[in-house]
Amino acid sequence: MITITDLAVEKAKEILSAEGKSHWGIRLYIAGSSCCGPSYGMDLDENPAKDDHVIEKNGVKLFMDKATSEKLSGLQINYVNEGDQQGFVITGNQPSSCSSGCGGSCE
Repeated sequence: MITITDLAVEKAKEILSAEGKSHWGIRLYIAGSSCCGPSYGMDLDENPAKDDHVIEKNGVKLFMDKATSEKLSGLQINYVNEGDQQGFVITGNQPSSCSSGCGGSCE
């Protein structure tokens, strides 16, 4: 299961409130893949789909389909605001799928 930090929860609440969607949730999805592994996306969503996994923390709901939930298992959503870097990040030890043709660009 993916976890979400308290800071990420507070930022998600701010965003949902600013959009006038305080009772909505955040959808996590697989946005593509490369030799470095999957890329993920986030969007606002009013309701979970029928077969979604739903995680809730302090009033913030995360929606994801089964495949996304499996890929994100053991990872964590955090929020960073350091210099030029600001936004949600997914961190943790995810197995690399980097092949020898990758050239090390994933590191």
